[in-house]
Amino acid sequence: MSATAPIALGAALDAARMGAKHRRIWLLAGLGILLDGFDFFIIGVANPLIAEEWGLSAAQKGLVSAAAIVGAIVGAGLLGPLGDKFGRARLFKYDLWLFVVFSLLCVVAWDVWSLIAFRFLLGIAIGLDYPIAASYLAEVLPRRDRGRWLVGAFSLQAAGILLGALVGVGILLALPEVESWRLMLGFGVVPALIIIWLRRGTPESPRWLASHGREEEAIAVTEELVGHPVVVTDEDRGAGDAPPEGLRALIQPKLFGRALRRRTAFTAIPWFLMDIATYGVGIFTPTLLAAMALAGPDATFISDDIASTEGTAALDVFLVLGFITAIFLVDKLGRVPLQLVGFAMMGVALALLAIADGLAGGGEDHLWLVFLGFALFNFFMNAGPNATTYALPAEVFPEEVRAAGHGFAAACAKFGAALGVFLFPILQDDIGTSALLAIISGLCVVAFFVTVALRIEPKGRSLAELSGRDTAELSPHPVPP
Repeated sequence: MSATAPIALGAALDAARMGAKHRRIWLLAGLGILLDGFDFFIIGVANPLIAEEWGLSAAQKGLVSAAAIVGAIVGAGLLGPLGDKFGRARLFKYDLWLFVVFSLLCVVAWDVWSLIAFRFLLGIAIGLDYPIAASYLAEVLPRRDRGRWLVGAFSLQAAGILLGALVGVGILLALPEVESWRLMLGFGVVPALIIIWLRRGTPESPRWLASHGREEEAIAVTEELVGHPVVVTDEDRGAGDAPPEGLRALIQPKLFGRALRRRTAFTAIPWFLMDIATYGVGIFTPTLLAAMALAGPDATFISDDIASTEGTAALDVFLVLGFITAIFLVDKLGRVPLQLVGFAMMGVALALLAIADGLAGGGEDHLWLVFLGFALFNFFMNAGPNATTYALPAEVFPEEVRAAGHGFAAACAKFGAALGVFLFPILQDDIGTSALLAIISGLCVVAFFVTVALRIEPKGRSLAELSGRDTAELSPHPVPP
């Protein structure tokens, strides 16, 4: 270690260069998002098989798809704030054991209701990982690189989606049977166990340690990361509030007080609206493709599922390209501009798909429009709001409620996702695919204007600056709080 004079812990973390230790922490924190992506895709492939085996109604299909997402609401919204009380690393070392246990129970589910129950409990683990991992990353990453590495962590969702596509297609080709869905849902145990093993020994967030009076540990972890002496200052100690006890450890009224309610609305509402579109359209992409482009008069049930899954996997390339674009641009253009462009283009893409569905009965002339609509939707979703809505709550909330704030925003998002996957098949039957896609396009427009009205831009700002109370000064163009 060099003989330089100690500098403030937070300033040292902000000014550090991204090193090997940062990258390892980034990977360990981000891998939980991979599981979310895997589960996101695999239930879309498995759902038609489950419906065929048990003769599910449209409402039951929606419940199967939404169960894990509803569980994630509990995990993120109610249990996420425990990360502010007990620490980031302590919780995310163990939360994925829930994923392992309930994935295995899904394999042996005996009816639709037992499957829904196990999927709900599995979702709690996925939801809990969101605020804990995001808060940890925001507190460790250097200021200059924070945006792109936060987005990079969330981009592992696309890797999970691609893993789900490979597993889904592989299992269907190797075992083209209705009961193959059990193997699909059980496969998630493999990556979960690998992540659990890799996360052992992960150090606690130094900012959390410093704000909770564990200054020697905070200094030791920080000096390992930055390579020179640091000292804990009053700014590093934060507000100095005692951790809440009892029920208040799970519910944070501060999020709705005058000082923070704009941040709460800015992070929660656009994410809620985006996940209605992301999960509603995303999970049912295989179904939409089969109905709009791939179904033929001689097709069988299994061949339809294989063809639509392969088509969805091909379109998932645009998910990856979108994330790559976001990683490169988020610290150059800022979070808010990417979110605005993304919502605008998602609205356009869904309008194109609504038009394409109206042309579906007239031959194959509409197929290019189907491809274009899905490609634009996938690309701009991940180049914009699917990346930025994950990063923003980890940055704009102060340390003492960072996990609670991210957890509330993520819970709102998962509530939107649950609405999307539950209502999508019901509304598709009732009002038709074109009308449903047009409605979701309108929700993207609403999210655009909410982002404009409440915007807070973290680009280039330290976490200490973002923790200040004057939200108007955090906007690209200040607006009244």
